[in-house]
Amino acid sequence: MVGRPRAGRRSGRYAWLITNPLALFALICAIAFWIQDPDWYEEWPGALVALAGIIVAYIGVINVVIRRNTMSFYITEVPFLLALYYLPPVTVIVVMTLAALVAKLTRGAVLVPSKFWFNVAKSSAGAAAAVLVLSAMPPIRGAGPGTWVILFAAVGVSVLVEVLSLAAVMAVVQGGRAGQDVIRGSLSIWIGAGVNVVLGLIFLVALVATEWSAVLLAILVVALVLMLRSFTEFFRQHRTLADVYELTKAVRDESSDAGLPDVMLERVRALMRSEYATLWLSPQGRHPEVLLTARVENKGLLDLSPTPAAVREQAIADGHTLAVGNQFPGAEPLRQALRDTKVKDVIVVPLRSGHTPIGSLEVINRLGDTRTFRPADVQVLETIAAHVAVAVENARLVDRLRYDAYHDRLTGLPNRRRITDALAESVKVRAEDEVVAVLLFDVDGQRDVNESMGHAAGDKLLAEVAGRLRGISGPGALVGRIGGDEFVITLRAESTEATVQLATEMREQLRGPMTVGTLTLDLDTAVGVAVYPDHGADPETLIQRAELAANAAKVLPYGVQLFHPALESRAVRRLGIAADLRVALDSGAIDVYFQPKVTLKDRHLVGVECLARWQHPAQGEVAPEDFIAVAEHTGQLSRLTEVVLTEGLRRCREWADEDRPLSIAVNLSVRTLLDSRFPDQVATLLERYGVAAAQVTFEISEPGMLGDIERVLPTLYRLRDLGVRLSVDDFGTGASSLSYLRQWPVHEVKIDDSFVQGMATDTGDLAIVRAVVSLAREFGLTVVAEGVESELTLDLLEEMGCEIGQGYLFSRPLPYERLEAWFSAQTEPATTPSGEVRKLRAVG
Repeated sequence: MVGRPRAGRRSGRYAWLITNPLALFALICAIAFWIQDPDWYEEWPGALVALAGIIVAYIGVINVVIRRNTMSFYITEVPFLLALYYLPPVTVIVVMTLAALVAKLTRGAVLVPSKFWFNVAKSSAGAAAAVLVLSAMPPIRGAGPGTWVILFAAVGVSVLVEVLSLAAVMAVVQGGRAGQDVIRGSLSIWIGAGVNVVLGLIFLVALVATEWSAVLLAILVVALVLMLRSFTEFFRQHRTLADVYELTKAVRDESSDAGLPDVMLERVRALMRSEYATLWLSPQGRHPEVLLTARVENKGLLDLSPTPAAVREQAIADGHTLAVGNQFPGAEPLRQALRDTKVKDVIVVPLRSGHTPIGSLEVINRLGDTRTFRPADVQVLETIAAHVAVAVENARLVDRLRYDAYHDRLTGLPNRRRITDALAESVKVRAEDEVVAVLLFDVDGQRDVNESMGHAAGDKLLAEVAGRLRGISGPGALVGRIGGDEFVITLRAESTEATVQLATEMREQLRGPMTVGTLTLDLDTAVGVAVYPDHGADPETLIQRAELAANAAKVLPYGVQLFHPALESRAVRRLGIAADLRVALDSGAIDVYFQPKVTLKDRHLVGVECLARWQHPAQGEVAPEDFIAVAEHTGQLSRLTEVVLTEGLRRCREWADEDRPLSIAVNLSVRTLLDSRFPDQVATLLERYGVAAAQVTFEISEPGMLGDIERVLPTLYRLRDLGVRLSVDDFGTGASSLSYLRQWPVHEVKIDDSFVQGMATDTGDLAIVRAVVSLAREFGLTVVAEGVESELTLDLLEEMGCEIGQGYLFSRPLPYERLEAWFSAQTEPATTPSGEVRKLRAVG
């Protein structure tokens, strides 16, 4: 949001409209009294004393900022009252004028002539008004109550003239509202003046009683000045601490990178009492450059900054705070850049993420013509900048996590979750003369590319497909990736027939040669089509039926299939598999394979993961995900888990008896954890086979556990109390963070193979794995990496401190007989302080 200056703002030259009449009034009064008393200068000794006293009184200034100007409260009424009593009228006017000149000159206020001369004229006019009142009153005799009233009236008129003059000049320069603000804020001026008058009268009574009281009064004045300055500094520090606390609290509570400047900049400007406060953030990835400024006169934020580019660039390059102004002589070479841009002073603090600069926080022009930033202000701004840098980093991290939660990491397309949410919104607002269509593109041959050329080539193929789909889809379509080689396009169409025609055209546009590595492939896809409301009323059903149609389209020459109910006959096949699975479980036809787990540091074999495999008598090998899904839906999962766990414990007992102890790991479904009887079943099996509970690790998939974490926690705690180890499997594929691991009773984190396999070529995957390893170790968790398939991946994992690896580089999952052969061929005995273990002879 770009703020605009307040309407009615005028140049400072308009201040002369008030300054000139004030000066003229003071001059006329001085001449008139001069005529009446031509020998006024004979009182010069007293005039010098009064001049010195008023100048000293200026030292005890208390400054209050109103908009762009500073209102100053002084104890000058004390010596001024004494001057009115002892000195001739002309002398009083001259002394007040000279005192104002000296005070303003010593504070450097002459840099702005209009304001400098206004302040001098204001003091002169106030003094002239006071002596006019004094001359209109009965002559002063003694220091009694009558004199008090006369002097009180004279000083009061002087204060009134100064307040009205200030209000007038503010109204002329900044508008009527600014003048009203001065009038409304003048109560403290009157109170201060009243206190000063009373104090001055006390001094007067003492001096009239004996001139020696001047010594004591001088000591009292010095003490008062020092006390006021100390009070002002204490008040400033207290207010600064309170403001810093409120600011950091507001920054902490703001989780949005975009909303942070609105929350923070105006507070920083007010706290630092500066004219401008600027936040600059350098462009990073998806985050564009940010340059926003709060200005004292604007409610909104400006998209520019008065900070000279050379100052900011040097601060960023040096990586240290850079302050340029009267109080910072070390930055003298940059003073010219400030003068060229009419900037008085500036502080630039770089914002860092680690050791990398990500931007800067800047304050420009301390408010008040006689004020400038001090070293203490640098410390305050550095403290604020530290909190702001953390807030920016956290906001961007949250944004990245939110983005990652709804987008595919490889292609940058929306993932299944995002597609599902968008589809749910689309079906809510469908018009009567249109359908909401789901087009699912299944890429043919992607698995072959992975197996023959490696996953990097397969990833390049998928990225190319994603780019082509973006190019051929219309502006109203949403393109996403929902699986390994499955892409979805959701859109609105006139009819089902139009949707099928569009799918056919898009498939033809997508086809064509594609270069992957040194090969040129003919890209082909199978497209499944489902539409709302004909084929389902909810997103999941529509996507599921589009998948069924895509599977059917693979055998069609034209490669496009509209869903129809006959395609759901696959469910009948699943029922057949379910019946056969029950027989296989009862007859022992389910095999258990074992995949070794190896310590990366010394290549010791520490355990195996137990994996179920099924060779169907008619359909051949059934993929684990297929029969496990069937087992979940038919209530046979607990029986399948028992078969795998029993076989694992039996082998574990045998290996222990042969003096080669190995731990076992078994995968658990959330559905199993929901069974309250499962921990008792585990305890019974452990006792039956005489296996220590610590030798058993249960691996629970992270995405599955997140949905029912509250319900499965009791079972997890019971298993932990039993002594078994718990591992979070497929870590990183869900929406959790490491903070959850502090709440879950787990001992181990198993990094998903998608990250491990990509870490050698993808810096993002490498960073994720490194972060998981580092933070998990901070939590005292063992880290296991699955999917270790190359020496480079192994070296990277070992370098970052990952303890255990598992993957094809060591061994594929093997049946028990082949595992025993692998033991003999690939391992050899090794002695450790904890006993004899098996050590790999070589890796590869």
